[in-house]
Amino acid sequence: MIRAVGVGAILAAVLILGAGPALAWNCPVQIKAAEDAIKRAEAMKLSPEAKGLVEDAKKLVAESKKHHSEAKAKIDHANAMWKAKAALAQAEAAASISTP
Repeated sequence: MIRAVGVGAILAAVLILGAGPALAWNCPVQIKAAEDAIKRAEAMKLSPEAKGLVEDAKKLVAESKKHHSEAKAKIDHANAMWKAKAALAQAEAAASISTP
């Protein structure tokens, strides 16, 4: 049941955040959303599995920031966006398997 909720949260986040061209190249917004989700997850009682998800999310945010700040082409922004979205999904999954 908990895994189904986590998978559902990840799918919902991907569908909502991947809404299309209207959200194109708004890297800072996506990065902020991921950072906020990480903070919310860290405020919870995390299991070892959830801690791993949060650590992975932090790494993805750092990579996303690097892609955005060093962007020389659209692909760099695309990489920043997908890594920020993946970080958001990881943090939300961690929160979904944790207790407040």
